[in-house]
Amino acid sequence: MLRFTSKYSKKMTTTTGGARNFKVVLLGDGCVGKTSLLLRYIEDKFNEKHLTTLQATFLNKRLNINGNRVNLSIWDTAGQEKFHALGPIYYRNSNGAILVYDITDEDSFRKVKNWVKELKKMLGSDINLVIAGNKIDLEHERTVSLEEAESYAKLVGAKHYYTSAKLNQGVEELFLDLTREMLERQEHNTQTEVNRTSQVVVVDDEVPVQSTCCSGHRSS
Repeated sequence: MLRFTSKYSKKMTTTTGGARNFKVVLLGDGCVGKTSLLLRYIEDKFNEKHLTTLQATFLNKRLNINGNRVNLSIWDTAGQEKFHALGPIYYRNSNGAILVYDITDEDSFRKVKNWVKELKKMLGSDINLVIAGNKIDLEHERTVSLEEAESYAKLVGAKHYYTSAKLNQGVEELFLDLTREMLERQEHNTQTEVNRTSQVVVVDDEVPVQSTCCSGHRSS
């Protein structure tokens, strides 16, 4: 009897009808513009009034990148402190996270650091991180320095972007680059699985050794 054993097992990103499905979560303090970024990307709209998100909502976006059909499920989470404890419910099983801060609000940048710690604690390195410095249309009111933001992003292995939902700057680039990163990670994980499962160990069950009896001397 043969036994096939492999030391590798990993949950892969699901596919539907040949399309790749990715879950992306938007995290950040209230009033940093998470909802505005999402609506600008999905619907190309901007509302001058502040949009408050209660708990979490999600929108879908379909893309075709280099022949790969992609379904993005983008979750917009509430930034208010009272909803912070619900965060793990929404970012569990996420493939990518966009951490948004307001370049005119230093406290919102400190909150991003807290989110990064939580994500790494729960998901390890198995997630693509993007940090977005939003509201660059208010550059003259900036309080978070360019050097500090970019240095921190590099330290935690995240890509950093500057965005403005109002002016529609950097928004498309942010989401597209994140999607490409998630595709590359999935391809790498898939290839790794193929390589390791191809090195299957075939083990023969040992056949028990049967003892043999020596021929006794016949009595004369």
